[in-house]
Amino acid sequence: MAKPYQVAAVPIRRTHAGSLEVLLVTSRETRRWVVPKGWPWRKVKDHDAAAGEAWEEAGVRGRTLPKSIGSFTYDKRRKNKLFVLNVLVYVLEVTEEAAIWPEAHQRQRNWFAPTTAADLVSEPELRQLLLNLDAG
Repeated sequence: MAKPYQVAAVPIRRTHAGSLEVLLVTSRETRRWVVPKGWPWRKVKDHDAAAGEAWEEAGVRGRTLPKSIGSFTYDKRRKNKLFVLNVLVYVLEVTEEAAIWPEAHQRQRNWFAPTTAADLVSEPELRQLLLNLDAG
């Protein structure tokens, strides 16, 4: 049985000018802009599992901060059922961006300013977390 929550990474980087950017990916089914997320990994710390999801879904690696910056909820569809899941969010400071990654053929990725990324995601709590990144 899966754990009743998921983990997510918010991949970030600084531009040459020093401004912050956030990497979003498209979901496989609806093509909405989302952060890389998934179920916790067995015997792996949640922040490390979030980093693993960032590699699989977005092709980025780096340093994941061990403390969650917050959480958001979203509606998960499974087997014609809808339920609400809580997602713990971790910042991933990107040091490597691969041209080819496990889900490259299933997703698009793009870097955005945090305010733009906040406008693109559907979940209000995630939107606020992204806006807080820009303020901090």
